[in-house]
Amino acid sequence: KWASYEEAQAAFEKIVPHVTTVDDLAKLGFDPRHNPNIKILTYLDVIQRFMHSQTITKADLPEDVLACLEAKDCCKGYELIVESTKNQRYGNIPLDVLGFKKYTHVTGWSFRAILVIQGDVVTYKLSSGEPKKDKFEKKTKPLGPLQELDGLVNKIPGLF
Repeated sequence: KWASYEEAQAAFEKIVPHVTTVDDLAKLGFDPRHNPNIKILTYLDVIQRFMHSQTITKADLPEDVLACLEAKDCCKGYELIVESTKNQRYGNIPLDVLGFKKYTHVTGWSFRAILVIQGDVVTYKLSSGEPKKDKFEKKTKPLGPLQELDGLVNKIPGLF
């Protein structure tokens, strides 16, 4: 649906808490029936998203989230996770193919959003993400393909 972080953020910004309905969300691309990147959350899932550690109490929750959680079965959420990345391998081809050294340049973007819905109206929204990913990964295995055999050797009966 969205070709960039900016497009996803722009669609998200059109959501107005206490105004936007589930039908409006569908028009904006936030429809779990047509967008495989959206997960439907029960109120128990919403609790886990907002109270993921014991140091967070109900008093720490935003008022609209707390009101929705108290409504229990009338409360649900949508969780959107969209990621677009490209991996470009570079370096020494024989060392890469044999698994000794793998260099990868990762570029792209990611966007996450949580929508809290009470009844059929969005009551709270929250987003995060990485507008621009640009990182280099280096994986080194001194023994190359033999390094993968260490677990296999221990499983052969009678070898040791």
